[in-house]
Amino acid sequence: MINRSKISLNRIIYPKLKLEDFFKFAKDLDLNKIELRNDLPGGKIIDGYTPGQLKELSKKYGVEILTINALQKFNLAAILSETIKELKKLINLSLSIGCKAIVLCPNNDVNDKRSSEEIFKKTVKALKSFGPLFQDSGMQGYLEPLGFEECSLRSIVTAMKAIQESGYPVYKIVHDTFHHHIGPDTFDTIENDYDVSYTGLVHISGVECNIPIEKYRDNHRVLVTAQDRLQTKEQIELLLKLGYARNISFEPFSQKVQEMEIEKIKSAINHSIECISK
Repeated sequence: MINRSKISLNRIIYPKLKLEDFFKFAKDLDLNKIELRNDLPGGKIIDGYTPGQLKELSKKYGVEILTINALQKFNLAAILSETIKELKKLINLSLSIGCKAIVLCPNNDVNDKRSSEEIFKKTVKALKSFGPLFQDSGMQGYLEPLGFEECSLRSIVTAMKAIQESGYPVYKIVHDTFHHHIGPDTFDTIENDYDVSYTGLVHISGVECNIPIEKYRDNHRVLVTAQDRLQTKEQIELLLKLGYARNISFEPFSQKVQEMEIEKIKSAINHSIECISK
């Protein structure tokens, strides 16, 4: 059984809600964790609130902010100096609102023609550059491999090796069930080549449409049901079996989910929690 205290909602699940309403939404579902984003319309991570007001909201609704999603293209060397500036801003904001981690997303671009060796080297370099910022602030960076063919960091095993190579223990990995399914890692890879203690967060969503895997995109990501094709439930079971005991966050991007009527989506989330908990 997965305890509700370990379940989080990424704000992409229902981005139309103002932030206070999103806190209330989580509370109504008896959930006490959320993830914020910097890529929603309007581009404001904490809407119009001050950090102080946001901390008050967290306290009022008893909801913790797990992460800010995300520092993009973190391993693209050409923009490293700008990325470091952006990271400093995200860290300062996180500290002021009581958030403990920032998600780091790799460059995901069909025009990225670097070799895998060069990409790995630049990924390690970026992690070494960010390391002192995370260390001094007491925060963590969560690397999120993306399974898309064009992504520069597709594997949790490669991400783990990059963290080890960086020499900074401030990093964890986001295991995203969608990206794991379309990426190069297998269940055997997780069991035999990966140390689950590196996993800091699990993102879950489901895909139900009958199309080839290589055509899966964010808009196909719905809530997890018995019709899920990603083996999300089996992925969670394996991670739990290997000792994972941290949080599981719903991150469906589909407009079908985002446009549901509020009571319907609450019911669908409850159904999904039951589905992964059986």
